[in-house]
Amino acid sequence: MAKAALDGGKVDLNGQRAKPSKAVKPGDMLRVSREDFRLELEVLGLSDRRLGAALAAELYRETDASVEAREEAVARRRERQDAGRPDKRSRRLLKALKGFR
Repeated sequence: MAKAALDGGKVDLNGQRAKPSKAVKPGDMLRVSREDFRLELEVLGLSDRRLGAALAAELYRETDASVEAREEAVARRRERQDAGRPDKRSRRLLKALKGFR
């Protein structure tokens, strides 16, 4: 997934498009474009081996602006989902609109 994001131009490293071969060091800023917001991360440290998610999360910090944007995106997504399934009348209207009987 990370390589696909890099190849798709969805990751910026210190304001420039990142490439898979680019080395990351502590203090670097990463911007990752997600569906409807941008995740901004500051690299705090590196590890020479693979770590679990909980330990890896200690090696970066999300900026305050990024946290707010992510929370707003989640709230917008929830608002869209609150509509739920259409009731009987709405289903009939949708079928009529689509030309079904």
